[in-house]
Amino acid sequence: MLIKSSKKSQLQEHQVTDEKIYQQRRTLLKSLGFVGASSLLAPVKANAAVDWFGDEKQTAKLRSLAFEKATPGLDKLTPEQKVISHNNFYEFGAQKNQPAELSQSFNVNPWQLTISGEVEKPLTLDYDDLFKRFTLEERIYRLRCVETWSMVIPWIGFSLASLIKQAQPNSKAKYVAFETLYDPKQMSGQSNRRLGGGIDYPYKEGLRLDEAMNELSFLSVGLYGKTLPPQNGAPIRLVVPWKYGFKSIKSIVSIKLTDQMPPTTWNILAPHEYGFYANVNPTVAHPRWSQARERRITSGGLFAQNRIDTQMYNGYGEEVAHMYKGMDLNKYY
Repeated sequence: MLIKSSKKSQLQEHQVTDEKIYQQRRTLLKSLGFVGASSLLAPVKANAAVDWFGDEKQTAKLRSLAFEKATPGLDKLTPEQKVISHNNFYEFGAQKNQPAELSQSFNVNPWQLTISGEVEKPLTLDYDDLFKRFTLEERIYRLRCVETWSMVIPWIGFSLASLIKQAQPNSKAKYVAFETLYDPKQMSGQSNRRLGGGIDYPYKEGLRLDEAMNELSFLSVGLYGKTLPPQNGAPIRLVVPWKYGFKSIKSIVSIKLTDQMPPTTWNILAPHEYGFYANVNPTVAHPRWSQARERRITSGGLFAQNRIDTQMYNGYGEEVAHMYKGMDLNKYY
């Protein structure tokens, strides 16, 4: 996806992370291509550790796109180790450490992602298609959890719009429904309600079509120059940076365009707490806590007090606010 216009929210990687680290990463990317998945996904079964990011031709297509508004001293990349060890992925346990511990035998290849519903050309993508069918980009986005912690993550992937356009939505398409893999044998949280937080699986999410087609909506297949680890949603997950993190559904197997607002997992479980839109909004409190401030996870300890004010739409209002013009954001939360 080529974004020709320059927006205030764009920030280059050297403005986000330390200069020394930035130079080291760029040198590595240019000389070797992206680091192979084997450095992170070695325990994963069925050839998931494919050194695909070492493909020089594909690496040449990569561009660094960062949609950021700087918070002085805090908009630095969250250390990779914290990104891969502090996770919400209830399919592998409701505690932050459990997904990394309980997902390492997760089999991501073979994989099938179907795009169906109100489209002219339904698609089925296999594991290789997720990496080779689209031009990959690196984007640095903030991730704001509804639990009031946040990270800054360098994702690798492609725009959701580029995938939807290939399926050619018809005139009835108004919403996009997403679904996570349902595999209780591999995902222990799906077979154990206590471990999995009492959720009815498979996990479901949804967007309005205009939200899905927004330039910020992103399908990630990697982070920090590597393929996604299973605890972060391997092999493909959604990233919508102006919404709370639970909207960014992981390990997607189904994308369906529909004319009706789709049911979503947390809205079904607790509709008074988790709305369909789930836009980051510091003026609308969660029923059990304020959303006005957040704890940015940085290089300090897990409970370092890196408290900052939360920005409306997580700081991406210039790109997304127009979609909600005239809406009562207290009602459509």
